[in-house]
Amino acid sequence: MVVPQEDFPLRLRVRSIEQITPTIKVFELVGQHGEQLPPFQAGAHIEVMVGGGSSRCYSLLNDPDERHRYIIAVLRERDGRGGSAWMHDRVRKGDRLPCRPPRNGFALNEAADRHILIAGGIGITPIMSMVHQLRRLDVPFVLHYCSRSAAATAYREVLADMLGAQVFFHHDGGDASRGLDLARLLHDRPAGADVYVCGPRPMIEAAQKATRSWPTAAVHVELFSPGEPPPTGRTLSMDTGFTVELARSKLTLEVPPDKSILAVLSEHGFTLPSVCREGWCGTCQVGVLGGEVDHRDDILDEAIKASHSVMQVCVSRARPGERLILDL
Repeated sequence: MVVPQEDFPLRLRVRSIEQITPTIKVFELVGQHGEQLPPFQAGAHIEVMVGGGSSRCYSLLNDPDERHRYIIAVLRERDGRGGSAWMHDRVRKGDRLPCRPPRNGFALNEAADRHILIAGGIGITPIMSMVHQLRRLDVPFVLHYCSRSAAATAYREVLADMLGAQVFFHHDGGDASRGLDLARLLHDRPAGADVYVCGPRPMIEAAQKATRSWPTAAVHVELFSPGEPPPTGRTLSMDTGFTVELARSKLTLEVPPDKSILAVLSEHGFTLPSVCREGWCGTCQVGVLGGEVDHRDDILDEAIKASHSVMQVCVSRARPGERLILDL
């Protein structure tokens, strides 16, 4: 679906482009006239309009204290949907890119006593901003960075110089069994520790399995998932259709058993940020004003789910017999 440019209020100028690995380009984005940009927190991302009127979300990797620029890194995805190829092949220095302001579904818990950062491949991007923030806070942390090889490791030298003994590099040559043993690393939770994992699905699933005994609030994940996401989320055979009311738009929509709320909203011209479309990333969160939600995401904590105040519209649905009222 083509998204209107007016939904992307920031017009960011590409000040520089750097090829830092054979498949990763880094883009430095600034205001058109050098103005300060909206603030962001470690772990945040921006949504960029790419070719064909579609959009992609990219994590901000620079220091959150910087208000004069955003820095994103884009992996050229072999099996992607065209956004990364467009960024690599079409974007030039001086171009203006329509963007949405920063949002954060992968926030740093600054109240934790210590932090374990785990990145897989291009998943290093939000972790980089966390490194900057944690160094400023001067709290204990360690970084485990997994990639195929040293040549494919973005910012390897920078991180090695910056962190010294706080960073561990793991190269598996494409065979996950030769990489970081997350079950062993995360079996026991260090006192007061939070863990942050950003990478491909197998890494996320392994980390969640390893931290089953940890408090839910201490485990933070963000999925990096190239390729075409499922269009309807996790649909179960017993799903039934239901009704959603859009309070601000004064519309009533029917959601059939085989479609997600996100898909139905898109069909009716509503463009919401969405990255994974599987309940992992948190970008498609919507406020709920009425009705009870059947939460199927992997990001909201139990207290928020019990309140039925927000939902991830890519996967979550109405409970049987419920009619949802959304803040849209």
